[in-house]
Amino acid sequence: MSEMPNSITIFFVFTTIVTLFWFYQSSKSKKVIIVVFVWMIIAGVLGFLGFYRTQNVTPPRFVFLLAPGLLFVIFSLLTKRGKRFSDKQNVKYLTLLHTIRIPVEIVLYYLFLVGYIPDLMTFEGYNYDIVSGLSAPIIYYAVYVKKWMGRKGLLIWNFVCLGLLINILTIAVLSAQTPIQQLAFDQPNIGVTYFPFVWLPTIIVPIVLYSHLVSIRLLLKFSNDNILYHE
Repeated sequence: MSEMPNSITIFFVFTTIVTLFWFYQSSKSKKVIIVVFVWMIIAGVLGFLGFYRTQNVTPPRFVFLLAPGLLFVIFSLLTKRGKRFSDKQNVKYLTLLHTIRIPVEIVLYYLFLVGYIPDLMTFEGYNYDIVSGLSAPIIYYAVYVKKWMGRKGLLIWNFVCLGLLINILTIAVLSAQTPIQQLAFDQPNIGVTYFPFVWLPTIIVPIVLYSHLVSIRLLLKFSNDNILYHE
């Protein structure tokens, strides 16, 4: 991707590291963060070697960008061990984590400018996910600093932003060069198959998805605002 400015590439690497930092702050689990970091290295090497860009194979290599992270999310929500881990999460840090969606949207816009993703995947198209990033610090301030908003308000915000995430995920999948491609045939979604941008679907998206689902689970599980300040 010689067309991509080095500053944007470095910016995205930094964004990924910040995502891992907030995820660690929420769980304080060194074991889990090590597992995620190892997967990050593996996915990065595969992206650098062009593994995800191989066409006309079954299953499509694009599947391997999303499947491992989604399996982690499913494991964390459906198994007893995963639920115990999820119950230890700090909703405060999971809320702050969503601010990384601002730099992610900036990177996506640059990927569009150099011709590696369709405009559908940017804030100029049908991707409204930047609203989640821009509102995250406001919600944090309202809930944890001023205490203007409680559990119900934070719960609604998580549901809305989860919907925005699902929207862009659907667009991204349907724009990728796979047998189920339905969108953007003139400029398919190929940017996330290149290093280091493979970390968007392999690392950042699963963590953001996990953060919403775990926050929703905890906010529904506890009927008072005490869960907001659980450490």
